[in-house]
Amino acid sequence: MKTKHLIIVLLTIVSLPMSAQKLFTLEDLNFGGKNFHNLRPKNMFLTWWGDKLVKTDVEECYLIDAKTGKETLLFTLDDVNKWAGSDDDHYVRLLTNATFPYPGEPLVLLGFKRSVILLDFQKKQIVWQDSISGQNCNEWNAASRATVYKVDNQLYVVDAQGNKEQLTTDGSRDIVYGESVHRNEFGINKGTFWSPDGQRLAFYRMDQSMVTDYPQVDIDPRSAQLEADKYPMAGMNSHVVSVGIYNLKTNKTVYLQTPAVEYDATPSKPKSPCYFTNIAWSPDCKTIYMFELNRDQNDCRLVSYDAETGKPHGVLYHETSEKYVEPMHPIQFLPWDSSLFILQSQKDGFNHLYLYNTKGELVKQLTSGPWVVMDVLGFNEKQKAVIIASNEKHPLQRNLYAVNIKTCRRTLLDNGEGVHRASLSASGEYLYDKWSTPEVPNSITMTAIKAKPAITTLLKGEDPWKGYIVPRFESGSIKAADGVTDLYWRMVKPHDFDPTKKYPTVVYVYGGPHAHNVEASWHWYSRSWETYMAQKGYIVFILDNRGSENRGRDFEQATFRQLGQIEMQDQMCGVEFLRGLPYVDANRLGVHGWSFGGFMTISLMTNYPDVFKVGVAGGPVIDWKWYEVMYGERYMDTPQSNPDGYAKTSLIPQAKNLKGKLQIIIGYNDPTVVPQHALSFLKACAEAGTQPDFFVYPGEGHNMRGHNSVHLHERITQYFEDYLK
Repeated sequence: MKTKHLIIVLLTIVSLPMSAQKLFTLEDLNFGGKNFHNLRPKNMFLTWWGDKLVKTDVEECYLIDAKTGKETLLFTLDDVNKWAGSDDDHYVRLLTNATFPYPGEPLVLLGFKRSVILLDFQKKQIVWQDSISGQNCNEWNAASRATVYKVDNQLYVVDAQGNKEQLTTDGSRDIVYGESVHRNEFGINKGTFWSPDGQRLAFYRMDQSMVTDYPQVDIDPRSAQLEADKYPMAGMNSHVVSVGIYNLKTNKTVYLQTPAVEYDATPSKPKSPCYFTNIAWSPDCKTIYMFELNRDQNDCRLVSYDAETGKPHGVLYHETSEKYVEPMHPIQFLPWDSSLFILQSQKDGFNHLYLYNTKGELVKQLTSGPWVVMDVLGFNEKQKAVIIASNEKHPLQRNLYAVNIKTCRRTLLDNGEGVHRASLSASGEYLYDKWSTPEVPNSITMTAIKAKPAITTLLKGEDPWKGYIVPRFESGSIKAADGVTDLYWRMVKPHDFDPTKKYPTVVYVYGGPHAHNVEASWHWYSRSWETYMAQKGYIVFILDNRGSENRGRDFEQATFRQLGQIEMQDQMCGVEFLRGLPYVDANRLGVHGWSFGGFMTISLMTNYPDVFKVGVAGGPVIDWKWYEVMYGERYMDTPQSNPDGYAKTSLIPQAKNLKGKLQIIIGYNDPTVVPQHALSFLKACAEAGTQPDFFVYPGEGHNMRGHNSVHLHERITQYFEDYLK
């Protein structure tokens, strides 16, 4: 198989004698490690005060000059607590989360231990403070200074004068208000949405009384206790969501008159609610917009509603698909024309921007081409442009552009290299840009957005690994199993790599939707565990197969109704590539992954039992009928409608094929991939006479937290040391 190398980066240390160089430990490399933060690339916590850039350290806030990068002290943590009259119960602990909500006004929003304050740092006094001590502050609105929060499952709003209103009375474990719904799919990450003027609040209400309980267990009490999770499995009853609109002026709530839920008591026809996502307000706060998706996730509509009555105005946009539609972004109105908004869709094969008016008429497509708009940062009103991040330069890059709304002309706002993540100022005339390349750990620049962007360097990336023995990082591409599509890979080799030797090689895999493992950032986006393994004499290989993100609709949807099948074919192309390298020991191939990667690990171990000698599968999906409704049914449809697909992708029948050494690791209280998956596979292995190993972390969820992560990665490493090396 031929391979085309894009760029190769070889990192070696030659300035120091070997005796003066240090070896990494997991305490250095792992995010739960004691020395991890000292070996991270240098960074800055930054936020905008209008168009002024502020650096927020733990104990100081500095104003940064846009032209020179010079820092001027604004205030300190001691200053804040002195001005606020802090006591043992009410004090600000750090300044890294400080925000400056009003351009031109010297006001900073800060979190007390038990409340939130708005502080005038020029007058050195509090100008506003929430009035509910000890409340869980969910969301504060700068325009009205009202706060929405929850206490004992009920939703409350307190206004700027301290007047409290209870919005709900029936909140419970079954009836959930103001929280993320649909299991955080479709771009949802919260459950309350203030109107721009802060006078109305949209919020989710989720009825999950009909959803089956999954029996999680807390082992810490003297007698273990049941702590069940509501878990809607594919093909079973899902929760029902509605959207309320609370009016601060009238203290009344109306609910949007959304489509009725289809009810059927028979198991073959479960409750079929719509999914409501990407809520957005009109600039005049009179209309609310929401994407509505059917349960099959192949019919998506943008619907507008009257915020006063809850009645629908009509459908502004309608998109269907033979596979699925994924509405991931709310519409965004042009700041200079409230009759026009931007809608994102990959209906032409790639995620792009479309300009619509409020009548639902397409004005124009703003971006197009075989590349993906990855993010919309905001707008520059002076230039009449929308600021985006895209991979137009290369599939592995992320670069920043200003797109002129009238001409659709794109202006590059960065150096054209690597991966850039930026934040836009209030006017959209400036952005700060945190970027890296395979060779540059982290740099921060500030850009003035104009016809010829002016860039000021705030932080030059320095290598935090200087003085350590660093492995070699490489990247390239191969063809997918279809013989046409480019797939990108990363390889990590020992620092003293010798091409005449043969090395044990571990394939690290994820492979699932909405994720990628290879990009043109520092070390090609390598995970630090790969460095640890290379240090121990392994080669680690990572390939982004079809089904992963940022490559367009058809690339992502190639796996529809048969998760794991196309992905395995592509991963085996990677294996064939490895076998063609003289320094890879084909008799010592391992595989490791977590979550979808755990599913892929066991899939590869059991479908190609003579290829992989050792595998470690973390939090693996075993059968998609035990996974949750929204994600599972999007990619697999229901077990009732796709029985062959579910049977083909299930790993239960594959348990008998296991030959190599396989360790399965899970969190005992995993709410994402519930323990039923791993336990069912172990049961099938026992019945088939195959012998996997198993380790569990009591009290942990889908990923190990804190120092348990160090323990986890040492365990993973030791398994390969015991059986692959």
